[in-house]
Amino acid sequence: MRIKFVPCSRLGNSSLLLLALSGFLVFITFCWLLSSSFISNDYSRKVELEHNVVQLREKLQYAETLQRQRQKEVLRLQQQIVKASRNGSVEHAAADNSSSGAAADMNAIGNLMLPNIYNHLPHLLQIEEGINPAYSVSKGRTGVSLVIGIPTIPRQVKSYLVETTKSVLNGMSDAEKKTTLIIIFIAELNLEVVQKQAVELEIQFQFEIVSGLIEIVAPPASFYPDFSTLKETLGDPSDRFRWRTKQNLDFSYLMMYAQSRGTYYLQIEDDIVAKAGFVNTISNFILSQASSDWFMLEFCQLGFIGKLFKSRDLALVSEFFLMFHMDKPVDWLLDHLFYVRLCLPDKDMTHCARMKAKQRIRYKPSLFQHVGVHSSLKGKVQRLKDKDFGKMKLHKGHSNPPATITTSLKIYKQYTIEKAYAGISLFWALLPQAGDYVRFDFVPPIGVEKFYFTSGNAEHAMDIFINTTVEALPVKPPNKAPYAPTNDGFFVVGNFTKGVADGTVAESLGKIAALRLFVHSESQSWTILSEIHIDARKAS
Repeated sequence: MRIKFVPCSRLGNSSLLLLALSGFLVFITFCWLLSSSFISNDYSRKVELEHNVVQLREKLQYAETLQRQRQKEVLRLQQQIVKASRNGSVEHAAADNSSSGAAADMNAIGNLMLPNIYNHLPHLLQIEEGINPAYSVSKGRTGVSLVIGIPTIPRQVKSYLVETTKSVLNGMSDAEKKTTLIIIFIAELNLEVVQKQAVELEIQFQFEIVSGLIEIVAPPASFYPDFSTLKETLGDPSDRFRWRTKQNLDFSYLMMYAQSRGTYYLQIEDDIVAKAGFVNTISNFILSQASSDWFMLEFCQLGFIGKLFKSRDLALVSEFFLMFHMDKPVDWLLDHLFYVRLCLPDKDMTHCARMKAKQRIRYKPSLFQHVGVHSSLKGKVQRLKDKDFGKMKLHKGHSNPPATITTSLKIYKQYTIEKAYAGISLFWALLPQAGDYVRFDFVPPIGVEKFYFTSGNAEHAMDIFINTTVEALPVKPPNKAPYAPTNDGFFVVGNFTKGVADGTVAESLGKIAALRLFVHSESQSWTILSEIHIDARKAS
């Protein structure tokens, strides 16, 4: 059987022509910018045009990256056809392609073996099902400006994923959501656990998933080696070695999955809060760079939070992590990647730091804050905080009527209920139990028109009152009241929903001697009162 081959370069002529036209467009736009800057004194227009040039240049480079990927795919297809022609059967090649050996052969040119993922994860040569996701919920959104990767793994004590995702969504405008893709990467090998967590996410974020803004993906267990056969390093215990090694592989898989979906890639962790307007701030910071030579922009100094890459560089980052996945933790590897690329043996560390600072650029104040306490590593507790995180309002004060306040809750440090009531600070208490209360006795009794209590805050979104009612004690019990009474003379006038109790008190209750927050069941989290507002009824 004779097969006529078309050179790879010819197969990509149309795509290359498109890239050439795009480059010409960038050049024409730049020339227009220069001419308009001399003709017009409108500085804001000039800045806008400069930003457009930067965006066009980045999109062109992204398109070039996709073009290179397509060329690789064509090259692999040619190699398969060559092999088929030598074996005398295209069907034979197709059968070979489903076997593990074909995967390695596809990365060979004659006797020359090219580097590939199988060098770093040789066990994949024995895997027939490949490394496609084991679970995926996706609308296939692509070509976006920003891809946000959120790797997560079920935690034994407490999950922060839902609140983190809500914080990210709340920090974005509707327009930004249309040009963004959020990938929630469930790095769990038990498919039943993955499916359970995915269903919970689909319930919480149904609209965002249907619209394509959020997608959920989980890797196949076959992507990971048998960790018990690996040589442990750094003297770490077996569980820690397995945890950090798997994390390196998790991040590599996520980056490989995200690479073709957008121009920029931002990775955060699953236990953070995001500052409002973070997408716009990131976009402006990208455009403000004097050069496009940067390799990473950093929007949080902790761990792997707020690290932004150009998507075209993700192949290099992911392969570096794969290459040394057994050797060191991922944040160390990231530092080493910069050292290997930029630092010279004949120069001192000052020169090295100066070179790295040109390509690893920090933004301050940080746009993300770490709020998790319980690590994904079993038994590890960490209270890391980014000191450069922008100041966020953690409590809101009001002028409240005079009252004597008592509580059965165990107070944490200096965060007393008296300070919260006075608007000075927040109230923070340890694990509430059934029967616990916070009581406000008014001196003298007052008519209460409305009340507003907020529990939790931006940094501790889960420290809220759960199954807690707001109860009023009238000076004189009414003959008929629109509320359910308690056994001790109070009336239930409201309750906490999603951490907030907001309501009014019927005038028929008359003067109120006390308001009480009453806890009906044990809580798994501490609790915070970040806002207390009791509005007295004005005398008629």
